[in-house]
Amino acid sequence: MPATILTKLQSIIDEIDRNGNADRLRLTVLKKWFESPDRLRAFALWLAGRALARGRPRATGEARALFDEVEVLLSAPGVAENGPGWSAARGLYLRLRAFQNDYTRLAWGPVREIEDWDLLLIEEALAIWLEIRPSPASGYQLAADYCVHYGSGYGSGLNGPSRERVQEIIDFVRGYERGADARLQIREEGRRG
Repeated sequence: MPATILTKLQSIIDEIDRNGNADRLRLTVLKKWFESPDRLRAFALWLAGRALARGRPRATGEARALFDEVEVLLSAPGVAENGPGWSAARGLYLRLRAFQNDYTRLAWGPVREIEDWDLLLIEEALAIWLEIRPSPASGYQLAADYCVHYGSGYGSGLNGPSRERVQEIIDFVRGYERGADARLQIREEGRRG
């Protein structure tokens, strides 16, 4: 299955190269891959790290303090193997949610005001990790929110910087599957030995 997903993700990059953009719905191919909760949770933590690296350098004030908390959470001992502690992750998730919890009423309903997109991505990633939103659709939405870029010539979709972000996801999937293959091989050798 990973080869098929990798091929479909690569075709998104090819479409961006050919047409300058691609529809964000093309990323729905990830839903099938995210049916494994381990993959979904690993992706969420990986993407939180990407959003941290991207957003922290420019942040100030309360946003900077939240990015600092995210860095502490993600760099704690054992996080790479087991993920962050549940209590710490939940507390940070609630602080992130409270930071951007203002809504504006528009004719069609309330719209959440987002001050920092990267903090929103981290919030979404922690919601997946904490199993508040543990569905493959949540993983797809997180990937789409990470990749989508507004370009005046193309609107909102996969264009410009989206190409690099889709490539990062391809690299993550490839690396994750290599690690899964290695874990499987170790288990098989243990059974034989």
